Amino acid sequence: MTPFTPPTQDQLLAIRVNAGIEELAASEKFAHAENDLVEAIVDGVGQFAAGEFAPLNRIGDLEGAKLENGVVRLPDGFKEAYQGYVEQGWNSIGSSTDFGGQGLPFTLACNVLENLGAANMAFNLLPMLSVGAVEALEHHGSETQQAMYLPDLISGKWSGTMNLTEPAAGSDVGALRSTAEPITEGEHAGKYKIKGQKIYITWGDHTLAENIIHLVLARLPGAPEGTRGISLFVVPKYHVNADGSLGSHNDLRPVSLEHKLGINASPTCVMSYGDNDTCIGELVGAENRGLMAMFTMMNNARINVGNQGVQIGERATQQAIAYACERVQSARAGSPDKTPVAIIEHPDVRRMVLRMKALTEGARALLYYCAGQVDRGTLGESDAGTRAEILVPLLKAWGTDVGVEVSGIGVQIHGGMGFVEETGAAQHWRDSRIAPIYEGTNGIQAADLVTRKLSMEGGEAMLALFADIARDSSSEPALAALAQDCAGIAQWMRDGASLDDQLAGSVPFCTMASVAVAGWQMLKQSEAVAAGAAPALAATKPVTTRFFLDRIVPEAAGLKASATAGAEDLYTLSPEALAG
Repeated sequence: MTPFTPPTQDQLLAIRVNAGIEELAASEKFAHAENDLVEAIVDGVGQFAAGEFAPLNRIGDLEGAKLENGVVRLPDGFKEAYQGYVEQGWNSIGSSTDFGGQGLPFTLACNVLENLGAANMAFNLLPMLSVGAVEALEHHGSETQQAMYLPDLISGKWSGTMNLTEPAAGSDVGALRSTAEPITEGEHAGKYKIKGQKIYITWGDHTLAENIIHLVLARLPGAPEGTRGISLFVVPKYHVNADGSLGSHNDLRPVSLEHKLGINASPTCVMSYGDNDTCIGELVGAENRGLMAMFTMMNNARINVGNQGVQIGERATQQAIAYACERVQSARAGSPDKTPVAIIEHPDVRRMVLRMKALTEGARALLYYCAGQVDRGTLGESDAGTRAEILVPLLKAWGTDVGVEVSGIGVQIHGGMGFVEETGAAQHWRDSRIAPIYEGTNGIQAADLVTRKLSMEGGEAMLALFADIARDSSSEPALAALAQDCAGIAQWMRDGASLDDQLAGSVPFCTMASVAVAGWQMLKQSEAVAAGAAPALAATKPVTTRFFLDRIVPEAAGLKASATAGAEDLYTLSPEALAG
């Protein structure tokens, strides 16, 4: 596996052009995000990721996490790298200064995760989940809970998890059966006894952090069925004393680790709560409003999972290019010189390399545009907050699809050497494949786009996005036409299509909308480079943008028929006939 080189210049361009970091720094809240600090953060975390996280990527895949005598252990080097991450303050970038955070824009927190995840996607899931736990407690925790848990979660001294899924409750979270019984007397009066089993809990147990703060969905006695009867509880691995010191081990344990396709260094745990009826948790927020609180964490996680598509795309692209430059095979077709050349000279390999670069850069542009809108929403710009909500399913779904496609192309460029494990190219594809499933599958993201997000402001919020793209793309007819097609589909779905028809066309529509936004943001990057921004990218950015606009945008436009085909042909066959 080739070393990781941080794509610092492309990241800085996206942060400046797509997120608009200078505008954010003009606000009082983000005044510290000045250019010198931004450059220091992007360069610093890139170097840290390359030096500390990246060397553990291959060993993490080969050795993986192991459950030994009830304790999850990681390969040598992980604990030291995590301690370095905490000591350098990378976990605290975007968190509130009230609890020890640095109070910088979410945009910069995204960059921290992008670099760490490109270096080591499996390891990066640990801080990613902790950031989500911080978000949930900042918005929904009591003052006491915030004071008790947030400082050490923000520093990274403690880590956090999200516990939704159960054996009989996957995407249908409302089917969960974990329980929470109120405690009315004794030292834990006012708290709850938690009982149940959760599956697929990312970094559910480990020894890298001193404590693990589990956020667990469960039902109170007499709670309504379905999602209306779910409450959220904070359940620490170790009890926390009033003075902040750690007490005894809570009644929870990892039962087993999943044997997965990829991300082997990320312990995906089956967690059991209350085997001895002494698992203690605290209610977060109001009774039966747990799913709302958890969705705060999940929304954050969906952005960060979309970021994973960028991460794995970047790493796979770097590896594929290195191999293509080294692998010599055959003369270039049509050349009078019959001397074998590096395969990067061959037209189809060039096509694949450019596709990898264009898709990854497009996903990165979408990531930072979304992050910038989140930051503007935090500053009170309601239109930006609404736009961010529309962008989240685009980023999560298309961004992770990009990660899978790009890492798959990387295997193809390696040829037979990509299909064997020695090169490490296969690991990138294996690692990438979980992201379209995480935090609501990509089909669920598309469904969210055409139902909840399309209905925002009566559909006008989404139509305004496509109008902005069309307005700014007058010099690019294909991109403007794609935006106009997206607007037409959105209007058809809003005004005349049945729910089945909307859902049947949701995935192709989501892809069309994502490519339209990404192409728009890449166009902005290219215009900025032409005006003198990022001289280091003056040669490459126009080429990758041109490839995106000339090849990827027309592909997306070709999905219009599928987006509007309706659901009738999907139900022509009975389930029995379809299966037979």
